[in-house]
Amino acid sequence: MQKENVAEKIGYIGLGIMGKAMVENLANAGHKVNVYARRQASVDALEADNIEAFSTPAALAEASNVIIVCVSDTPDVEQVLIGPQGVIHGIEANSLVIDMSTISPEATRDMANQFAQAGASMLDAPVSGGEVGAIAATLSIMVGGAAEDFARATSIFECLGKNIIHVGASGAGQVAKACNNLVAAQTIVAVAEAYLLARSCDVDPAKVREALLGGFAYSRVLELHGQRVLDENYTPGFKAKLHAKDLRIALKSAEKNAIKMPGTELSDGYLESLLEQGNGDLDSSAIAKVILENT
Repeated sequence: MQKENVAEKIGYIGLGIMGKAMVENLANAGHKVNVYARRQASVDALEADNIEAFSTPAALAEASNVIIVCVSDTPDVEQVLIGPQGVIHGIEANSLVIDMSTISPEATRDMANQFAQAGASMLDAPVSGGEVGAIAATLSIMVGGAAEDFARATSIFECLGKNIIHVGASGAGQVAKACNNLVAAQTIVAVAEAYLLARSCDVDPAKVREALLGGFAYSRVLELHGQRVLDENYTPGFKAKLHAKDLRIALKSAEKNAIKMPGTELSDGYLESLLEQGNGDLDSSAIAKVILENT
């Protein structure tokens, strides 16, 4: 169990599937956690002790000097951090904002500059590992921002994850997360195409997967999502609509930097097809449905 850093008063915004588990892990590690959520039911669902709810992000910021955010998209982060009742309106000097959402690197840098002008600091620290990793406190955490802010936050990150990497300056964590999600999406596509080829040759895809798991083609995507596809079990761990959002972020950054990523564009097309079919709430491994059912 982590020991509480008594110098830090932690605030947390965003009590979704992952946020609930992350707050409970912080509380169970000995931290008092202030929380804000748009829905009272999300607060009521928290099962750990030592948690206090606040009515606005600004009020939460006044009572906290480390504020963690984990919400869905760039506009959501902007709303709770710099919106009319946002954190920036209650932030104290020398406070630290940690955004663990997956959003635009460009928007991240802009908000970090605004907090710097208010005398506070900001880290971008998106995570990978989904609900399972959040519950088990084994998330991979990719961090952008100043080294001294990363050092300050390390003991907090250790309550939430295992693979904690300071990637670089502000926005670098978001870039790393974009890279993570484009690799994951393209690997799902590769697994689905492997199953498609096996099936077309009258070979059992399950046996192909078993063989590949012992070879150079092994990956966590093949191990976990490969089985999901065989079982046609697309109960969401990471929803397709969120994966599509993340690929759009990656493609927008690529466009800004005048580079082409055709594999990501292909994967994005499959995800957009899922969304058009009304399947955005399925797990993103349902990319395979588009490939296997429409070929």
